[in-house]
Amino acid sequence: MTTDLANEIRANLRDGKLPCAVAWRIAERMGVERRAVGEMADALEIRISHCQLGLFGYGEKRLGQHKILKQPESPDTVLADAIRAEAHDGKITCAQLFEIAGRLGRPPMDASGHAEALGIKIAQCQLGCF
Repeated sequence: MTTDLANEIRANLRDGKLPCAVAWRIAERMGVERRAVGEMADALEIRISHCQLGLFGYGEKRLGQHKILKQPESPDTVLADAIRAEAHDGKITCAQLFEIAGRLGRPPMDASGHAEALGIKIAQCQLGCF
């Protein structure tokens, strides 16, 4: 299984990196936890790119282009309230943001943008990146 997972990751690289959404699909196809895909990518020294929450992997970090996360132009109070309700000690997990976004029919990046606007730190990437 380990060799199969490594081969699947290598076969799905984009510009030498593994996009977050692709890693999620690999986990589903292979019947493994998302974290296992992230750990294998790390063991293979392959970076995860294009975080679905917009936090990293979009360009050069040294140039400030690594994330595309933006705070909302017009905040959604229902989404903001749901995030506040789930956050603990000023943090919310990646999984919680995806659950909230799904429940409210919103894109995950909307949820992460609202968390950022609220000053709530996003923690525990499902792939283990942070």
